[in-house]
Amino acid sequence: MSFSGIFKFIVGFLLAIVLLTGASVAAALYFAAKLSALPERPTFPNEKPSSQSAIAKSKSTAKPSAEPVSNDTPAPKPLEPGAYRALVTQPIGLILRDSPTRDSNRIGGIAYKEKLVVLEDTPDKQWQRVRVEDGDLEGWIKGGNTEPAEAQ
Repeated sequence: MSFSGIFKFIVGFLLAIVLLTGASVAAALYFAAKLSALPERPTFPNEKPSSQSAIAKSKSTAKPSAEPVSNDTPAPKPLEPGAYRALVTQPIGLILRDSPTRDSNRIGGIAYKEKLVVLEDTPDKQWQRVRVEDGDLEGWIKGGNTEPAEAQ
């Protein structure tokens, strides 16, 4: 074995290590860049559009109508004795349940600032039986998350 043979072996070995290290670093940087990008936010069919995007869409897609606009809005339903109109004050909304317990079935939800009619309170004021004003959905919500709406 000659000196030049040993020199070629050492240079070849070091060159292989440099190439493997460089390829590993390049692959790691490539995958780190791909994995650090946030995915697009998913949308679900039962999701209500946010109020800002809904307003923007309605303004951009609104076409002038040749028909006169009628101010005939349906009169609000008369309230039962002891019932009052209210707004949801809980920023994340409320869960509507079929009975006044935490273990009862969820039958829907009520959004923040949505109008509803409070039909009754439990004696301990922990639960309220409500009806959504824009629909026929009726159930129980946790008490203390509404405020009486102003008289209109």
